[in-house]
Amino acid sequence: MARLQIDPDVQFIKDLQAAGGESLKKCYQCATCSVVCPLSPEEGPFPRKEMIWAQWGLKDKLVNDIDIWLCHNCGECSDLCPRGASPGDVLAALRNMAYRSLAKPAIIGKWMSSSKYLPILFAIPALIYFIIWGFTTGLSIPEGTIEYAKVFPGDYTIDPIFGLAALFVFFTFASAVGNLFKSFKESGLTPGEDAPSFWKALIDVVKEEIVTHKKFQECASNKERYKGHLYIFYGFVALFIVTSVVAVGHWGGLLIGHQLHTPLSLLNPVKILANIGAIALIVGLISITRMRLNADPSKSVTSYYDWYLIGVIWAIAITGILSEILRLANVPGLAYPVYYLHLISVFMMIAYLPWSKLAHLVYRTVALAYARQVGRKGLGE
Repeated sequence: MARLQIDPDVQFIKDLQAAGGESLKKCYQCATCSVVCPLSPEEGPFPRKEMIWAQWGLKDKLVNDIDIWLCHNCGECSDLCPRGASPGDVLAALRNMAYRSLAKPAIIGKWMSSSKYLPILFAIPALIYFIIWGFTTGLSIPEGTIEYAKVFPGDYTIDPIFGLAALFVFFTFASAVGNLFKSFKESGLTPGEDAPSFWKALIDVVKEEIVTHKKFQECASNKERYKGHLYIFYGFVALFIVTSVVAVGHWGGLLIGHQLHTPLSLLNPVKILANIGAIALIVGLISITRMRLNADPSKSVTSYYDWYLIGVIWAIAITGILSEILRLANVPGLAYPVYYLHLISVFMMIAYLPWSKLAHLVYRTVALAYARQVGRKGLGE
């Protein structure tokens, strides 16, 4: 009989524990997690196999494993684990590590992995907008009606910076998704001859799962998680629509001689949608933050990746709302500094997106579509 030699990566185990999977050594392979998971496929169910691979330090197995993206970390397996091994947290930690390796440059992934690098992530946009403020007004508060363009001209500072950041993020994601496809194929997952096209599978996933968050509803645990995620998701959808309309109205209007100018009236439909989006973000954030704070530490641990994203979204929502209120109240001494912080927080979400937990919106969607294409589906499908 041929012997199978296992070559564990001890450093990988340590890194995984540091990324939020510190409980993995408690697992004794009872398979409760795979039995109770409503999303796990019948053949090769997760997360049992991932737990043993993680304990053995089988990095090559895990980095090519599509199943870490199919898990939605609803908490069902962690709640019912008799040993408190928190399988959901281990899979979340694996995704956290994947963010670092999929997207390049790797240095940003390293900065995103620990709170000790947070000052660097903050300092980059803070310095950029500090220099701009120095050039435009000498760091002084402009007199007269509050117009944020007096300090940060949209045409020459905000739009070019965020435009370049968006292009950087787009090409980074394109490269990372290519790496993701490569890893799936290396694991032996390839579409059959009669498989649907990837694009059809992607459209079906967006329509049937992403838009409805159906997978979150299939888990009995953490119903509040479903509601919180849904509010935040549609809050961002609303704000994305608003940003797109303003950008197209401004730059497209330049071509036809009829530009859309901001700030918009409070009764303008686009402004109303923006305020609805901001409120949705706050409602979702309250739900998610309360859930995280009230979580049983013996069953689930909120990682730094979780708190970083929650903190940045809180910063975006609060500074955005305050910027509008302070402008309407005509308090320039506070309005301009708060808007400065708003730009920093938006930059921190957009520019570092491929390495943050929010990147799962791209990676998980792609993985779900690929899983559907190759026929790897959950028990309920």
